[in-house]
Amino acid sequence: MVDLTTTYLGLNLRSPLVPSAAAPLTEDLDNIKRLEDAGAGAIVLHSLFEEQLLREKFELHHHLTYGTDSFAESLTYFPEPEEFHVGPELYLEHIRAAKAAVAIPIIASLNGFSRGGWVEYGRLMEEAGADAIELNVYYVPTNPDMPGSVVEQNYIDILREVKAEVSIPVAIKLSPYFSNMANMAKRLDEAGANALVLFNRFYQPDIDIDNLEVYPHLLLSSPQDMRLPMRWIAILYGRIRPDLAATSGVQKGHDAIKLLMAGAKITQICSVLLRHGIPHLQVLEQEMRHWMEENEYESVRQMQGSMSQINCPDESAFERAQYMKAIQTYHPHWENSLVNLMAPSITT
Repeated sequence: MVDLTTTYLGLNLRSPLVPSAAAPLTEDLDNIKRLEDAGAGAIVLHSLFEEQLLREKFELHHHLTYGTDSFAESLTYFPEPEEFHVGPELYLEHIRAAKAAVAIPIIASLNGFSRGGWVEYGRLMEEAGADAIELNVYYVPTNPDMPGSVVEQNYIDILREVKAEVSIPVAIKLSPYFSNMANMAKRLDEAGANALVLFNRFYQPDIDIDNLEVYPHLLLSSPQDMRLPMRWIAILYGRIRPDLAATSGVQKGHDAIKLLMAGAKITQICSVLLRHGIPHLQVLEQEMRHWMEENEYESVRQMQGSMSQINCPDESAFERAQYMKAIQTYHPHWENSLVNLMAPSITT
């Protein structure tokens, strides 16, 4: 019997498969129980958003809607409170209920993009029983006068403020959009991050050309989405202290194995469970177990980092040389078809 146990954020997990931050999966207490029964190593709850906290603290909703009889479009600037499924107090109660209902670790998620009093909720999450916090800094800078150094410093400052509020571990979920991802990872390490979650997927808006409206268009992840986090996890493994968690693209047990070999401590999963249901978590685990037994791996820990850059015979495989090799060796399908089509005339 292979050993699937792993550690993440100082927590002992029965499996590296960790369902993550999707309201349909983690907002319902019965679903959390079902996820534990299906073999989840831990649960990352859906996010509590900075906007929710600011609105409650300063009663923004009243002020933002004041006078909108004259300027109705201003109502579209901020989501209505009912669009957020769980308010701050209910979120904290949800943590308490989840901790009482299951034995696996519960990781709370705090989502924001600016410095301020909202980070104090990290302490309240800890008091509610959260085993750790995933800090999701979801930020798309659009100000052309804001240099990248300011954007990067904002991440560092938010992390430090949250770390100052809590004693439990803090992971930070990042986008890949930094001028030097390796340097940013090092700076977050120095600022006290206990784990880096790679990578956040920014949901891109779409345009309704019939109604002339911009609307949110959610696309679930596909296996291709795991390539970018796999590459950077492989590059960072062994070079920084924080644990590395992979998110996006895991659809099969083999996908999780690849990410673990790159150096991930856990693989967060969401889209595959939304597509196939919570019991599919058992399928992923069975696929992992089968592959490990077939290839004589005794444990997840034996695999972790085995194919990282520092352990790979060809370190350039994760860098520019591999890009050049891929370009030079690729042949389009139509080229093979053309060769086959011409073959009879060549022999005559």
